[in-house]
Amino acid sequence: MTYCVAMNLADGLVFVSDSRTNAGIDHIATFRKLFTFGVPGERIIVLQTAGNLATSQSVINLLKQRLDDPNQPNLQSVPTIYDATALVAETIREVVDRDRAPLAGNTDLTCSLLVGGQVAGNPPELYSIYPQGNFIQATPDTPFLQLGESKYGKPILDRNLHFDTPLEEALRCALVSFDSTVRSNLSVGLPLDLLVYHKDSLILPMGYRVEEDDEYYSDIRKRWAAGLQELLTALPAPPAGYNV
Repeated sequence: MTYCVAMNLADGLVFVSDSRTNAGIDHIATFRKLFTFGVPGERIIVLQTAGNLATSQSVINLLKQRLDDPNQPNLQSVPTIYDATALVAETIREVVDRDRAPLAGNTDLTCSLLVGGQVAGNPPELYSIYPQGNFIQATPDTPFLQLGESKYGKPILDRNLHFDTPLEEALRCALVSFDSTVRSNLSVGLPLDLLVYHKDSLILPMGYRVEEDDEYYSDIRKRWAAGLQELLTALPAPPAGYNV
């Protein structure tokens, strides 16, 4: 299983992905699910992957191999993030169609991706590609998109994240969302890969990996748990009609 979240906010973009993959309880491994493409000063494109690992790896590798091919569109030549998303969706279909025949049977070859970034002269954009290859766009009314095991972390985002939320606060919100997911589902786990992009900078951020011993993440987890417990205790007692 996977959990990825991406946000398109007034000040920029935030991306966080876990790195756990599993094919059963005795086959757990770590694979990166956040990938960056770009030309400094011209464009930044970020991809997050979920679903069949072989399919998503083939998609990323094909996109990388075709960057220097002048005879076909690639992520360094498409004019907008929308066009980049359409290219990624087309590549997904290509890989699935290629592998479906030799792997005839019940193998699920599908994968999903989040695609976000900015091309010079255009605003930042964020899209979610479904396994079928069609996609939706994040909007100011719904400024975040998720992949994978989304249900545990979504309530935190729904309650606290808005289009005008500052990037620093949005990142904290994402980390708390991951803490809730990791705590409730063993198929999602650390390390986490995160990236924060400031609108119109057109600079590819270095990104950061949150390991098990990360002091800041550990502090946030402890403070969030303690705060919830304190708030729960401080809530008013139920009235007599509740028959408690």
